[in-house]
Amino acid sequence: MNLSTIIMPCNYSGYTDPATIKGWSVVDYDWSNAKALWAARKPMDCEEDLVRQVDMTAAASPGTTTWVYRNSIKALPWYTTVREKLTDPAYAAWFLPFSGAGGYHVPTCDANYSPPLCSGLYHDQMQTPGFPHGDGNCSAPACDVSGRGAKRPVPVGEYLFDPRAANVSVNGQTLLQWFVDDYVFGRTGGSNPLVSGFFFDDDWNDVRGPDECDPHAVQDMGLSAADLAHITAAYRANMATVYAEVLRRGKFSWQQLWAGQEEGAPASTCPEPLVKRASCATDLRRLCAASSPAQSRVLMYSFAPGGCLTDPSKLTEAAEDVANFLLIRGKHAYLGHGWLGCSHHYEFPAALRADYGEPRGLCAETAPGTGVFVRRWTRANVQMDCNTYTPSIDLLPP
Repeated sequence: MNLSTIIMPCNYSGYTDPATIKGWSVVDYDWSNAKALWAARKPMDCEEDLVRQVDMTAAASPGTTTWVYRNSIKALPWYTTVREKLTDPAYAAWFLPFSGAGGYHVPTCDANYSPPLCSGLYHDQMQTPGFPHGDGNCSAPACDVSGRGAKRPVPVGEYLFDPRAANVSVNGQTLLQWFVDDYVFGRTGGSNPLVSGFFFDDDWNDVRGPDECDPHAVQDMGLSAADLAHITAAYRANMATVYAEVLRRGKFSWQQLWAGQEEGAPASTCPEPLVKRASCATDLRRLCAASSPAQSRVLMYSFAPGGCLTDPSKLTEAAEDVANFLLIRGKHAYLGHGWLGCSHHYEFPAALRADYGEPRGLCAETAPGTGVFVRRWTRANVQMDCNTYTPSIDLLPP
């Protein structure tokens, strides 16, 4: 059962101790992991630190599958692969600029430098390291996201790719080609045999604009409604190419999981249990059907309460979640947690260590309207009584 588990651990103050995540099958590391370390380095090296964490995990827990973080809309300069393009003026067309009108709601310069270090490319400080303090503390005298020899040093901040520039070629490579071949599948990503998948964060919306940016980002970039529509459509088309290439190269991503979302939408960062106490029978009738995406997609089932609200150290409905997961899961499925933030302890219930064998068929209601659902496995019989929300898993003798 533990081979069908997944979590997103993160330790802000340093590397995640591999001993704390033993047992979990898929471990997806966030960019904030070890932020206290890489934010203080000159230049920052978050990308390389993720690989160091992957190496530590593989050495301590052979068989654990590791995924790494990539932002799909933000050009984060603490990633070396991004910084190399962001600090080269030849690649300016790949990134969104400020409008040029002035009066912006975010600073364009880092005044810790003398003279101040400025950039006309849009950037904000929503989740940005800073000196002396920020979301991650830089060492004196200022944050360094450019490194020595940069053609055009840039101040610390979260920059944005321009999805409309997907086919803009610089030095024989388009933005989309670079995104796939270098950013996703470069030496710190998919080319590393220990990296099996990715978390592609954030999204563009044709009304709100970019996710998790300053609320005035659209205004500060001078984007019109037509611009937002064009950018959003281009972003969706680009990511469709990325997702297809991820599968073609034998990897996977969190966004390609099915966590109950509508067809064509990515899986939520904050999934919830697909079977809930209040709607248990209705949920199971739908999810146990042969036509359910739970049977044909790679399922992501969250421990309750889910929605990024779970305290993973104190699971409140572990028995119910395991039973419901075993009732509805298809051939490929994961039970675990979405994003819960950094520095958590993850309880690992004993039920996750059991071997339930193979399902003998789909789950079914014992009779129409009973609200009791059963599924037979080769090594267990699983049941959920939705009338009282009572699970039972009876292990069979060898």
